Amino acid sequence: MHKPFLQIAALLGAVSVAFGAFGAHALKKMASDVTVNIFETGVRYQFYHVFALALVGVLYRDFSNKWLLWSGNLFMIGMLLFCGSLYLLTYFKATAKPNFDWVGAITPLGGVAFIAGWICLFIGLYRSTAA
Repeated sequence: MHKPFLQIAALLGAVSVAFGAFGAHALKKMASDVTVNIFETGVRYQFYHVFALALVGVLYRDFSNKWLLWSGNLFMIGMLLFCGSLYLLTYFKATAKPNFDWVGAITPLGGVAFIAGWICLFIGLYRSTAA
């Protein structure tokens, strides 16, 4: 089961680099500094959690248990909710679409998923029977 986490981490890593390049070059020409900062936060947290997901994928081989599965899944959910909401918020701000600031309310749910993923990783390693 570790291979899908590694594959998804690889794809999301590529997306992170592409989004980072877009933010550093194109987005800076069309959006405010505040909007670019929102986008960069999404890219940064996505990239951090790409490495976390890859770590889970590697660890799962030797420490396979439900906690590591939950950890990997929560990291992916966190990327979708946290980073995805920041990307949407960036889009709405960059295109001057009013009344979409509520999208930012989704972001903390992704943050909770990230925290839960790290806690599950800890529990999974703590409870592991591997030496």
